[in-house]
Amino acid sequence: MQHITYETLHKSEEIFRALADQTRLRIIKLLLNGNDACVSELMDALHLPQYSISRHLSILRHTGLVAERREGIWKYYYLTVKPAGFTALVMEAIRSGINDQLLDKDMELFIKRLGQRVEGKCVAGSETIINSEMF
Repeated sequence: MQHITYETLHKSEEIFRALADQTRLRIIKLLLNGNDACVSELMDALHLPQYSISRHLSILRHTGLVAERREGIWKYYYLTVKPAGFTALVMEAIRSGINDQLLDKDMELFIKRLGQRVEGKCVAGSETIINSEMF
């Protein structure tokens, strides 16, 4: 059993603070699908502007929940949660315990948007999804 130290307590607090925002929960829920995503894909799925998505991803990166990798001009964001431990339990609670019509719509748009990748690579924003799927 792991002992609780100031560092682990502080890290847990950071994680809960990061997850105490609806937009960040929505991003996490999409990334829990097992896919990585570029900012434009998240923008189209969540109907939010670039600056908002980038700010939320920055907060998630700071906590260590999300990391990025660069591939050409694109940055791809993905979950960094290890399969065991506190954070994995929190992620499983989000995956299985948070259900909502908005999250279902987010996932539907996200999957459509990922389907527009060319050779597995992100492409610029999709006006067709945004305009045809606005709610």
